[in-house]
Amino acid sequence: MKPWLDRRRAGVLLHITSLPGPQAVGTLGSEAHAFVDSICKGGFSVWQFLPLGPTHGHGSPYESLSTFAGNPDLIDLRACVAEGWLADTAGDKPLLRAGHGFWHAVARDDALAAEVQAFRLANASWLEDYALFTALKQRHNGGPWWQWDTPLARHEAAALSAVAAQCEAAIQQVVFEQFAFDRQWHALKQHAESRGIILFGDLPIYVAHDSVDVWANQSLFTVNEKGLCDDVAGVPPDYFAENGQRWGNPLYRWEAHEASEFDWWLMRIEAQMKRMHLLRIDHFRGLEAFWSIPGDREDGKIGEWIKAPGKQLLQALKDKLGRLPIAAEDLGLITPEVTALLDDFDLPGMKVLQFAFDGSQDNPYLPGNFDANSVIYTGTHDNDTTMGWYAGLGKDEIDRMAEHADLSGDAMPWPLIRVCIESDARLAMIPMQDLLSLGSEARLNTPGTLHGNWQWRMQRNVIQNSIWTKAHSLNLLSGRVV
Repeated sequence: MKPWLDRRRAGVLLHITSLPGPQAVGTLGSEAHAFVDSICKGGFSVWQFLPLGPTHGHGSPYESLSTFAGNPDLIDLRACVAEGWLADTAGDKPLLRAGHGFWHAVARDDALAAEVQAFRLANASWLEDYALFTALKQRHNGGPWWQWDTPLARHEAAALSAVAAQCEAAIQQVVFEQFAFDRQWHALKQHAESRGIILFGDLPIYVAHDSVDVWANQSLFTVNEKGLCDDVAGVPPDYFAENGQRWGNPLYRWEAHEASEFDWWLMRIEAQMKRMHLLRIDHFRGLEAFWSIPGDREDGKIGEWIKAPGKQLLQALKDKLGRLPIAAEDLGLITPEVTALLDDFDLPGMKVLQFAFDGSQDNPYLPGNFDANSVIYTGTHDNDTTMGWYAGLGKDEIDRMAEHADLSGDAMPWPLIRVCIESDARLAMIPMQDLLSLGSEARLNTPGTLHGNWQWRMQRNVIQNSIWTKAHSLNLLSGRVV
């Protein structure tokens, strides 16, 4: 049993962008530190959030410009003002690179300059490419890398060396942003550890096509000589989307990863584990076999399953890390081979109560049908809130739920929260929207749609102490208070 599963625990699911605050999205600042303190009141000891990378314009944390970098939008500008890095007049800008001249702070402070340089050297394996990639995207008005001049698009060393000298100021700015993110993140992590809170992160299995990861490592991905994808990632039709989902990510050239002994993957996971204690791998089943969709398809209906070397990858990770503090997102079509892969490495899978009441006594999400090595949720970021979901249920589904949840006492969503916390699963996760009894207006994401997602923000001072008192009582009675 993994150390993080040494006992029963409960946690709260809330992405950092959903925290309240004065900036365009929630940040790593005082509101994040206060949230750590708040969930302790409820007897929770885990905070789960979504991927932390810099996002494209639509804001999806699952489509990032880099799998290694931190999202500069999450940097708390008030803390930067306090450090003397920004003038007070800049305090409400969502992006640090918007002309604030962070690098001038370095020029005035030799000790700070030395810190930044040490950070740059320690992270050079990914930071140099990311900083140059970001500068080049600015030069190309945000255009995708495969539309750049051919030598740049192909990541040719001579072309990169020449243009890097021209972009040095922009590169330095990006380096400083990542330094600031890293400093604020580790301050938050240190605070969480002081309160006994486990930080539970999330890793998309795939990286975005228009990312530094693909641009700088084209031999590791199924892109052609023009930088385009002949086949792309996605999933066939399932509960979330009747036409399947075409994600559009490049697929992995797994033979190249095997030849390098999974070096890129090892660096990727190690970088994540420096920031968090526990990591969820999104679409884990893609490590056993992945759905390959023709590049010209607009949905996920047509495709084929292709085997992946998941066992070899996980063994390489285990050999490197010594243990696997990993949870698997194993929702959707799960085959015996995927289950065997989970079992081989003793990895917990996910259970979602909103999927449990279809009438089948063999439903894998029903309480009693899964073992303790599981992470159970009322719903995830891809589900409607429990209140929104419940409002759409018919009488038959409500009757079936009533066989497992006492609907005669507390109002929804607390009966489902109670089932979640009282379950056998070693870890129970409750979305913050459910603790606040919010409806569909607070849904964070609707899979298969492009608009209106990733926007929900929690209001300041909206959490009443009675919520934490009620949650603490449930967690205490269920043996989840650490």
